[in-house]
Amino acid sequence: MKALLIGSGGREHAIANALVKSPRLDRLFVAPGNPGTARIAASVALDARDHRAVVAFCRSNDIGLVVVGPEQPLVEGLVDALNEANVLAFGPSRLAARLEGSKGFTKDLCRAAGIPTADYARFGKERAALAYLRAKGAPIVLKCDGLAAGKGVVVAKSLEEAEAALRALFATELGASVVIEEFLEGEEASFFALCDGKRALPFASAQDHKRVGEGETGPNTGGMGAYSPARVLTEALQAEVMSRIVEPTLEAMRAMGAPYRGVLYAGLMLTKEGPKLIEYNCRFGDPETQVILPRLEDDLLALMLASAEGALPALTPRFSPRTALTVVLAAQGYPGTPKTGTLIEGLEEAEAMPHILVTHAGTRRDGARLLSAGGRVLNVTALADTVTQARERAYQAVDRIRWPEGFYRRDIGWREIAREGAGLPTENSPRLPVAKPPIM
Repeated sequence: MKALLIGSGGREHAIANALVKSPRLDRLFVAPGNPGTARIAASVALDARDHRAVVAFCRSNDIGLVVVGPEQPLVEGLVDALNEANVLAFGPSRLAARLEGSKGFTKDLCRAAGIPTADYARFGKERAALAYLRAKGAPIVLKCDGLAAGKGVVVAKSLEEAEAALRALFATELGASVVIEEFLEGEEASFFALCDGKRALPFASAQDHKRVGEGETGPNTGGMGAYSPARVLTEALQAEVMSRIVEPTLEAMRAMGAPYRGVLYAGLMLTKEGPKLIEYNCRFGDPETQVILPRLEDDLLALMLASAEGALPALTPRFSPRTALTVVLAAQGYPGTPKTGTLIEGLEEAEAMPHILVTHAGTRRDGARLLSAGGRVLNVTALADTVTQARERAYQAVDRIRWPEGFYRRDIGWREIAREGAGLPTENSPRLPVAKPPIM
């Protein structure tokens, strides 16, 4: 079978690494891909927003499955265009992708279906939103309703901070609609389920680090590192998430004529009252995919085909008990305006180390030189029996990479390491200095 993977980031490189292991795969195309995927697949110059061009490529190249990596093409209905052309695709339809495309839609669905989540209100006008904010006080959470590449969320600790953030949101193109949420206390975790429109299979768990600075400080990012599994999500808690959150969501989507197929990524807060949904994503997470898929022991292509065909197997996918931990290497300036076009060296030395995988997230080739081309640029992932060992291996590999214009966090995995008894703080905020060390 020939497959086409849409996307160019670290998530897509990790997906490509898993797909090429399948005995069913004859050839993999990636559009547009990156220097990492180009080593294992054929790069294609396709614009995912040009649905006709994507369909034409699939027809002329006898593509058996299209895997849509990023959220934007899903929200814009690429899967619908492919299905109308009788091309099988892994991912939700445009209507189903509203679970990520509109936070307000998801909050309304949760309220109607009795799915546990934070109390909230939606606003299209700044004055009404400010009045609600002042009535509720702080801490409080503000979110732009639509897609914001992981940067449209503000957790305000004071009313002054919340008011300033609200005005800033309404002043941007993202501020047509804003959701204001109750602040939930607890530990965050990510849970993934594979869905075929009728039923869901639990897939994997992970925890990521969204703040740019060490000690969970600074602005939110798309993610500065992650590890899997998230052992705080016990089997009992996963069963609760499936029965109270994932399955009611699938039932509600079917009832409204938008059955959900693909991967459903639930961002959770583990509160004293039990797991509550923070938000849904309608695709694999980034950088969570980089730690989930290296642990997968089943055929990813076969699972994606079954999801797209509406016929998932009865058995839950198998994963290695080992831990995977990834460190994101980002360009100075991220999550604001990153410095791009800078030289990266030493990658081959890191890749040669045992138990290490390096995925490209924002790079480009200039002849033999590898240059930065985005905010989050590389992921260095390590596998080990414990998260402590995985972190040691990951940072040993990171230290082989020479990129003075880059930075990374040195505390990835601190919560899980604390649970392993390594002496880090166990309260919700670690006592660590803010740091963005250059990569020497």
